[in-house]
Amino acid sequence: MFDVSRHFFTKQDVKDFVDEMVKYKMNLLHITLSNDEGWRIEIKSLPKLTEVGAWRVERVGSFGTFPPPAPNEPRTYGGFYTHEDIKELVQYAQDRFVNILPEIDVPGHSLAAIASYPELSCTPGAEKYHVSPGEKIMDWHSKGFTALIDNTLCPANEKVYTFLDKVFTEVAALFPFEYIHMGGDECAKNFWEKNPQILALMKREKLKDMHEVQSYFVKRVEKIIESKGKKMIGWDEILEGGLAPNAAVMSWRGVKGGIEAAKLGHEVVMSPTTFAYLDYMQSDASLEPPVYATLRLKTAYSFEPVPEGVDPKYIKGGQGNIWTEQIYNTRHLQYMVWPRGLAIAESVWSPKEKKNWNDFSKRVEANFGRMDQREIRYSRAMFDPIVNVKKDSKGGLILEFSSEVEGLDIHYSFDNSHPDNYYPKYSAPVVFPKEASMLRVITYREGKPIGRRISLPIEELKKRAK
Repeated sequence: MFDVSRHFFTKQDVKDFVDEMVKYKMNLLHITLSNDEGWRIEIKSLPKLTEVGAWRVERVGSFGTFPPPAPNEPRTYGGFYTHEDIKELVQYAQDRFVNILPEIDVPGHSLAAIASYPELSCTPGAEKYHVSPGEKIMDWHSKGFTALIDNTLCPANEKVYTFLDKVFTEVAALFPFEYIHMGGDECAKNFWEKNPQILALMKREKLKDMHEVQSYFVKRVEKIIESKGKKMIGWDEILEGGLAPNAAVMSWRGVKGGIEAAKLGHEVVMSPTTFAYLDYMQSDASLEPPVYATLRLKTAYSFEPVPEGVDPKYIKGGQGNIWTEQIYNTRHLQYMVWPRGLAIAESVWSPKEKKNWNDFSKRVEANFGRMDQREIRYSRAMFDPIVNVKKDSKGGLILEFSSEVEGLDIHYSFDNSHPDNYYPKYSAPVVFPKEASMLRVITYREGKPIGRRISLPIEELKKRAK
């Protein structure tokens, strides 16, 4: 899955992405075309979607921390694909034996659509809405999340279904693939809970909670998509409140939703955060662009798309996802996808019993040379040292070092100097000296540095200590 909604990638960028996919037998490109941060496909019957929804103010830095746009700030960042662009991309992919699955994410993540057509919200008012440049619009907490801005289409508003009929009419005509993805994830319902239209809908349709309100919406969207001759697929939240009759499920919040859907006889694509989210950090957080979590190459390689106890006939496949909130350009995109994309490819194509991490890691390293020839950027995080910290009974820090790849020597220092292969070599857990303030650690192979050096002050080590 390639998210072109958060940051826009050109038609050529998408073609280049397809070219890299097919080298490793990836045969489906799921492309996310709409979100709070941008609408990326021309809908001729709804011109404001690209006149307004495809553009926002430009912000650079840490996504989720930006200020909202000033009223007159120029909306200069963005872009979209015309009908002709989409036809060209579909043909380009088909020529390389790749299908394209389009995603229009509804009813949540719809701020770009609502900025274009405010009447689609449960809380209309044109002055309230803008395409998000990456400011905080959701409050994440222990019980889930609450929207700070209403970014949802209104399930009780008939105009929404007329709008979606127009959207899916054009999407279905452009993409020959048999499925359309309707999103359905992370839909905040706090604005719905107080809305008279929603409360009236619940009474009329005998819906007992907000999950059933979303289910009502999903079932109506399925009818619209099926009326275009397509099948519907959505993220695993579409299970909540009752699954639409023929829907396929893409399981992202672990594998639980996929298992549940398969046992109900629905088709499933496994795409769990735990193994397949390629926008996560790949190494120590001190070395990586900051994101919510870490997914190491070895963990990605342990992905098994067919869980125990599930009839394999319902598992359509597995998928890696590259969300682009924090990804501004193709060089960073490549760095995040490769080599973890290789782990996903091998996991979905190879029988579980044939997989072998040590063999795989050697072949990955051989591929690095090929990627260098093609000037593809990739991560060498598999060579980096791994630092684990725990406390002893007196509160002192015990350090354990390891590496994903076998045969590496790990050297470290506590004296503020930069260790090389003449420094102490790790062989057993190490006590952090009471007077020291900094750990530095690096990996070597056959006398040459191979991983990046990690530098961690004592304050950070104390935070990590279990």
